[in-house]
Amino acid sequence: MTGIVIVVGLLLVLVCYVIGVYNKLVNARNKVENQFSQVDIQLKRRADLIPNLVETVKGYAKHEEGTFTAVIEARNKAVNAGTVNEKIEANNELTGALNKLFALAEAYPDLKANENFLSLQNDLKDTEDKITYARQFYNDSAMGYNNLTQMFPSNIVANIFNFKKFEYFKAEEKEKEVPKVEF
Repeated sequence: MTGIVIVVGLLLVLVCYVIGVYNKLVNARNKVENQFSQVDIQLKRRADLIPNLVETVKGYAKHEEGTFTAVIEARNKAVNAGTVNEKIEANNELTGALNKLFALAEAYPDLKANENFLSLQNDLKDTEDKITYARQFYNDSAMGYNNLTQMFPSNIVANIFNFKKFEYFKAEEKEKEVPKVEF
């Protein structure tokens, strides 16, 4: 009889442990998803600002059609991306295109003094800062979640219930390069 009570007690402790770890994993996964939605909000704001910025710059630099096309294509790709990985990749590409657009704008003194351009540039800079912070919080949340899914003994529960790893936002190599503008 004592043996049965001990076995039942151990099973009860094990079940309580599994429930606790499962709930912790769900909480961490939901936090990561929430943080990604914060990134997504800022990415949408950036996508909404870009057409106005491009139109303002177009008025000054009509012969730079390739740059404008690249920015708009990158923006459309970012807006239409479906998965987290697609959004990360598309927005990295968009960041590179915007860097090239701003480098181009440096070559036009009248454009740099235009109030609409300055306002849009400030709004975009503010949005980029918010995106950077949101990405940082997302990466922190993803790291905490990934640690839970990979560290013993919670990894056992994570594997049983099929909790998958989240990817991080990373700067691509081409983003680290200084954009070149040629005339």
